[in-house]
Amino acid sequence: MKLISKNPSNNYEILWEVEISTDEEIEEKVKNANEAKKLWKELGIQKRIKLLKPICEEFKEKSLEIAELISKEIGKPIRECIDETNIYTEEFDWFINNAENILKDEITYEDENSIHKIIYEPFWTSAVITPWNFPFGMAIRWIIPNLIAGNTVVFKISEECPLVWKLIEKIINKHNLPKWVFSEIYGAWDIGEKLSKSDINLIWFTWSTKVWQILYKTAWEKFIKAILEMGGSNPCIIFENVNIDKYIEIVYNGRFQNCGQVCDAIKRCIVQESIFDEFVFKLKEFIKTKKIWNPLNYKTDIWSLVAERQLILLKSQLEEALDKGAKIIIGANEIQNLKGAFFEPTILINITKDMKIWKEEVFWPILPIIKFKTEEEAIELANDTIYWLGWRVISKDEEQARRIALKIEAGSIEINEWNRWLTCNPFWWYKKSWMWRELWNVWFKELSQIKVISMSK
Repeated sequence: MKLISKNPSNNYEILWEVEISTDEEIEEKVKNANEAKKLWKELGIQKRIKLLKPICEEFKEKSLEIAELISKEIGKPIRECIDETNIYTEEFDWFINNAENILKDEITYEDENSIHKIIYEPFWTSAVITPWNFPFGMAIRWIIPNLIAGNTVVFKISEECPLVWKLIEKIINKHNLPKWVFSEIYGAWDIGEKLSKSDINLIWFTWSTKVWQILYKTAWEKFIKAILEMGGSNPCIIFENVNIDKYIEIVYNGRFQNCGQVCDAIKRCIVQESIFDEFVFKLKEFIKTKKIWNPLNYKTDIWSLVAERQLILLKSQLEEALDKGAKIIIGANEIQNLKGAFFEPTILINITKDMKIWKEEVFWPILPIIKFKTEEEAIELANDTIYWLGWRVISKDEEQARRIALKIEAGSIEINEWNRWLTCNPFWWYKKSWMWRELWNVWFKELSQIKVISMSK
């Protein structure tokens, strides 16, 4: 069977076909990864890092080629694709430069006769399953720390972008990694589910809470660890004491980056009543300045969704909101003069808490905006979600912002213009958005087993 790769920004042009992995191939690659894991562990972290460095350097050399392929497969504008390849090769560098210090032995107790220490060992074989919205970035962030920590990896990327990872797989495998330390399978969700049920020791997954529940059950039944990042419905609270003009672009980028297809994007805007109309008007006018066009054009601001199926889901959620009284301020139309999965950036008001667009994750270029009167009401609205990847508060009163930050049910909070996206910061998320943690020193330790050794000096 074939996995067909299509260009969502060029009338669903077929780019290529990739063979879907068979049950036998999955079983064989997992078996080979298990056979390679002892050698990979015993190389030690310094040798593992040495083997991975040339791969990082080639990613840097091929960054434009990778970016162009991302743009064609998922419809992301080339400027953002270049940013993606640059940002995540920098993360690769950070992993290489910091992992050894993070995973070094830790002495817990020492006296004149004995020494007690923690050492970090691999979980062995890891099944890594990633989405399509940052195909290079998510895969690098998930695969490389696993390999550095000593785990072998069997990897499955989303069915929406197999060609990106045909290229990446080629780059990784041309270097001198021991055979079967890294391998890849191809297909849709059913292939990932088969991988999760195979003879692996760790599941690493990013996508929806619904799928997470299936994988977590699998991990529980197998008695193995699962590290899972799920959906988000991030709020942005904006108080009346701010200069609106300063934050319009921040809100726009926070919502409409990658055509709204970002787990950690702003999904709900909560604006104080006295500035509500002014904010909505200025955001609408700012959106009007953006160019909707081919993502390979460097001047493009708005681009296509990843696939036609996203348009179907979007329209279902939008129609339900409109039926319940939501009002369109701008957008809400497919782009008729462009052939593909194009949809205008959209602002909705008159939002009620029973609408799917408020309760569910909004994974497309639609921003629901709701008004509030008091600080307490804003906090209540912001916390009204089962998801918590992140949150932003915009207030001239920094004491107020810090006070609210302590009352918000989230582990990642941005105040005003500050951005938390640094590799040295852990992602610490709440509710049904996350199990376990990533980045900073927790990253490698989540991917390692802890062993305590007590011995005489």
